Amino acid sequence: MVRRTSHRRNPHNLRPAASVYGGRHELGQNFLVHTPTLDTLTSLVAETSGPVLEIGAGDGALTHRLAGLNRPLTAIDVDEHRVRALRRSLPDAVRVEWADVMRHPLRAPVLVGNLPFHLTTPVLRRLLRLRSWHEAVLLLQWEVARKRAGVGGRTLMSVQAGPWFEFDIVGRVPARAFRPVPSVDGGILRIRRRTAPLVPAEARGEYAAFAHRVFTGAGGSLPRVLQRATQHPVRQVRVALAEAGAAESSLPRDLTPEQWAVLFARLR
Repeated sequence: MVRRTSHRRNPHNLRPAASVYGGRHELGQNFLVHTPTLDTLTSLVAETSGPVLEIGAGDGALTHRLAGLNRPLTAIDVDEHRVRALRRSLPDAVRVEWADVMRHPLRAPVLVGNLPFHLTTPVLRRLLRLRSWHEAVLLLQWEVARKRAGVGGRTLMSVQAGPWFEFDIVGRVPARAFRPVPSVDGGILRIRRRTAPLVPAEARGEYAAFAHRVFTGAGGSLPRVLQRATQHPVRQVRVALAEAGAAESSLPRDLTPEQWAVLFARLR
């Protein structure tokens, strides 16, 4: 199904009742109503520069605050009726589009949004493939935010993105900050594109395959896992680990992006 985008004030063929994509439950909408969190998100965006694109504008609680920054602002939402209401309530300078985050080009230096919890991972995967933005301030499930930031160990997705992006958690958002109240807390995750990538862009596919082999490999110890994944002698693997400053007792999830980059350069 193709989901249309439009910035017209009076789009045609919009149904008057529920969204064509379902009700609020089907759209995964949990609207942020917590004023301190809205203020935090706005402040984080204010620290950036350039045009802003908001993902999942909903009722516009964040959109109205972002409009006050007096920067080029586009807001998208998959619910056509909320889009129509936002167009009436926001200044003319704000562009509001009926769009699906999984299809919209998302061309803006700064992205911000309260991501649908049930779509967090696919949305993140798409964002990390795009080259059209530089910084993102995202509200998503707390556990997902922790994993992406490497708290308690990195995931394969974080490892594969690490040479090109920096992740950090800004804060935790209680479930009661949303309406309706979800079953889990949220977390604010800030993602910045590195100005100097740790791995050349042309090697991105090769690095992703390398990280997958190591991260999912067996062997009982990190040197053995690397030896099996790369077919290099264990002695060479140990030299690479020493150059990376990585302990042989580490697990792949414990390695930093910098250490992954060194291992890739030495063992690719």
